[in-house]
Amino acid sequence: MPTPKKKTSRARRDTRRAHDFLTVPGIATDKKSGELIRPHRAFKGADGALYYNGKQITAARD
Repeated sequence: MPTPKKKTSRARRDTRRAHDFLTVPGIATDKKSGELIRPHRAFKGADGALYYNGKQITAARD
């Protein structure tokens, strides 16, 4: 099995690992209900209707 000819420096190793982290998803709060939502996505309210940007976009379920 091949082996490296030179030791990888700490700077080169850490530069490679700079993008190996987890990001926290963006979370916003709904203005009406106060529940946490993902921004730029439609979400289902307690009444069964879909809401986007604080506005109702589908009819509520009975």
